[in-house]
Amino acid sequence: MSMKEITPFLGLIIFGNIENLVLASQGVTAGVNPIILGGLSLIFVIMWLLIGNYGTAAAIKHADAIEFIGGLAIFILGLQSMLEALHII
Repeated sequence: MSMKEITPFLGLIIFGNIENLVLASQGVTAGVNPIILGGLSLIFVIMWLLIGNYGTAAAIKHADAIEFIGGLAIFILGLQSMLEALHII
């Protein structure tokens, strides 16, 4: 896989990883067992790596829609985590 193939998804890769860190920190502050949380995080990272490697060729024609939906999801999850941190929700 070349950089040219993943360029349309670069924003999702960067901000998706940041969102994963935010969600993991929420789990830790909520008192989730860090070993279980780490194991589940590792499983999901491997799963997304496999989906990314094998699904990019099929998804490239829908890159704009995927990036918009992914960006919207990242924005909503980030907003939710900030509101929960402020105890508004």
